[in-house]
Amino acid sequence: MAFDGSLQVWMNGELVNWRESSAHISAHGLHYGSGVFEGIRCYDTGDGPAVFRLDDHIERLFASAATYGFDIPFTRGEMAEAVLETIRANGLRACYVRPVCWLGSNVLGLDAAGCPVEVAVLAWPWAALHGERSLTEGIRVTVSPWRKFPASALPPNAKACGHYTNSLLAVREARARGFDEAILLSTAGEVAEAAGENVFFVRNGRLVTNGSESPILLGITRDSVIRIARDLGIDVEVRSFQLSELREADEAFLTGTAAEIAPIAELDGEPISCTLPGPLTARIQEVFRLAVTARQPRYASWLAPVATLDVCAPAGARAK
Repeated sequence: MAFDGSLQVWMNGELVNWRESSAHISAHGLHYGSGVFEGIRCYDTGDGPAVFRLDDHIERLFASAATYGFDIPFTRGEMAEAVLETIRANGLRACYVRPVCWLGSNVLGLDAAGCPVEVAVLAWPWAALHGERSLTEGIRVTVSPWRKFPASALPPNAKACGHYTNSLLAVREARARGFDEAILLSTAGEVAEAAGENVFFVRNGRLVTNGSESPILLGITRDSVIRIARDLGIDVEVRSFQLSELREADEAFLTGTAAEIAPIAELDGEPISCTLPGPLTARIQEVFRLAVTARQPRYASWLAPVATLDVCAPAGARAK
């Protein structure tokens, strides 16, 4: 979905018009990818819009920044409120939210000496990454010739801007060959993750996904799915796994904030499941949908109401 230029963006503590929310051409982050970000969803519920697992996303934003030595010039509470205020300012009920922090303009040496940390929050309507039909009809994936970078090269659990050039290469190559998404293997040849999602598969009623032993971003949707599955009494195994296991799975799906829970219909042209979504996938999808729309009290703590003004200390943002 194209961006709407009439929207407002929260930038360095105040709301500005979308077309005015720019960074300088000499910003360190533009030249070297020195930034961190989050992808967050706001869902329309019967009680109004609510942000899914806001505190967890903000915590990961700060953890990613700390990994790269960024000192975000706002508190966690201020950043959480900035997310809510951006949604309110744009009158959105269901949307995708992108908080991003990057090193601004001062020098272009790699050490970024004296470069300020710039902060912005964008929000816009965005359906499921692969389209709404992907949630029921699944997606076609392929194994990428590109490998996921190892933890000895870059910290995989930091959601850093520059890391996604790896994913960009993989997904562009996959789509050039007619696939929806790419699966990246680790340098050891095991399944790592998709270009922008975590990977799950089902075999003999057991749900399997990899964890911190693999070079993956430990996704928040991934964590939610693991909890939902265990609450449903489904056996969940967290371990590294081989591509052959994914090919032989009874069901498989990808998880991520943008993609939500997307069944895999085919892997390199070979079908994964005879029904889509598979029965276990469908059960998890249903509970997830109830949770994000405030219809499952068990997961009420996962939602931060947008209309609640006292969720945390105000960020001081005002329309410019």
